[in-house]
Amino acid sequence: MRWQRVLAGACAAGLALGGGPPASAADAPACQHVRLADVGWTDVTATTALLSRLLADLGYAPATTLLAVPVTFAEMKAGNIDVFLGNWMPAQSSGLKPYVDDHSIEIVRSNLRGAKYTLAVPAYAYGEGLRDFADIQRFGPRLHRTIFGIEAGNDGNRHVLDMIRRNEFGLGSFRLVESSEQGMLAQVARAYSVREPIVFLAWEPHPMNMRFELRYLTGGDETFGPNFGSATVYSLARAGYLNQCPNLARLLRNLEFTTRGESEVMQAITERQLMPDRAAGEWLEAHPAIRAQWLSGVERLSARASRRPAAAGLLQRGENWITAHKLPVGEAIRRATERLTTSEHGALAGISNAGGATVAGLNAVLYAIPIPLFILGAAALAWQLQRSWRLAVFVAAALLFILSLGYWQLTLETLSLVAVSAFLAVGIGVPIGILAAHRPGLYRAMRPVLDLMQTLPT
Repeated sequence: MRWQRVLAGACAAGLALGGGPPASAADAPACQHVRLADVGWTDVTATTALLSRLLADLGYAPATTLLAVPVTFAEMKAGNIDVFLGNWMPAQSSGLKPYVDDHSIEIVRSNLRGAKYTLAVPAYAYGEGLRDFADIQRFGPRLHRTIFGIEAGNDGNRHVLDMIRRNEFGLGSFRLVESSEQGMLAQVARAYSVREPIVFLAWEPHPMNMRFELRYLTGGDETFGPNFGSATVYSLARAGYLNQCPNLARLLRNLEFTTRGESEVMQAITERQLMPDRAAGEWLEAHPAIRAQWLSGVERLSARASRRPAAAGLLQRGENWITAHKLPVGEAIRRATERLTTSEHGALAGISNAGGATVAGLNAVLYAIPIPLFILGAAALAWQLQRSWRLAVFVAAALLFILSLGYWQLTLETLSLVAVSAFLAVGIGVPIGILAAHRPGLYRAMRPVLDLMQTLPT
């Protein structure tokens, strides 16, 4: 395949450039600050945390930024990100190709082989006959004609959207729900608890393969690649970085993971709720031979370049101790929420199912409206409300622009979610607000709750 030849050539060139004697740490302090990208997948979070821990132990100052894959590539080209460890190939081949062609991103080496990336189902759904991409359409009503993906812009999502757009396997009436990895897995857990069929993007390594009994679907070779989307993950660096920082280049060329090792770090993050840095630190302490192999020929940053004030070091140790002994508030809330929402008899399961059905129903209504009629209706409504032909033309042009970018489906889903959410918010908020206005005691009790809800992460 062409992408394999391109990667092989790029990797060979990179190894040839870096095949000399062990680099000196004299390239500091310019290379002291290492800017890493994390795309929010637990496997990339785990590998990035392992590299960050190694860098910190060597005296560097790593900083990780959470970005989507396309944004990561663009930021590397702009010189704002130095290293990315999550280049899944061939899934990301089309997204990476322009940057390899213009030499703005360098491929360091493969850091993981034998990975998988394709659609999967729970084992009980597989036992019922949902075993191949061609079986998805047959289970359409039970699946609510829905496939669950991860964050928007991801190449795996794009493959599914392309299948829907081209009506491959009869999936033209299906929709893709784009969410975070955590959001997708929450949907899987909910379906798993009541033994409902569900189709979703899955990959290995990942603790989902240990948490759920999964089966990967056959028939997706043309879309995701052979052998269940068999993937190789590559380390990337921005153009010129390997030459500018040869000591770091040595470390990056040594860095190679295994599916078992990644899964162990990921499990510590997702199930034991450890901070990524602590999970990586514990794993490195438990595997000294692998740590030594990764650090072979790599030198510590010079003391002059990495020296920090004693007070700063003390503060950092204090911060590390606090984060390593955090109160399990998030874990307690997560468990309580799962108990309320994922169980068939959970107190919020009925509300959750009703909300999902309402959104799906409104989606179906919006999908049924021909696109030209929808655009004309939106423009007419804008004119009716504001009596401005300029606004009406702008609304029509904006919707046509969205359509041309291929985001029509996402726009309708967002409209459905916002409409249902606004209706529920008004239905709950107005009565409570009226009651609070007549009951000062209730208002005083509600104020700290509302303040807390505005400050806590979702």
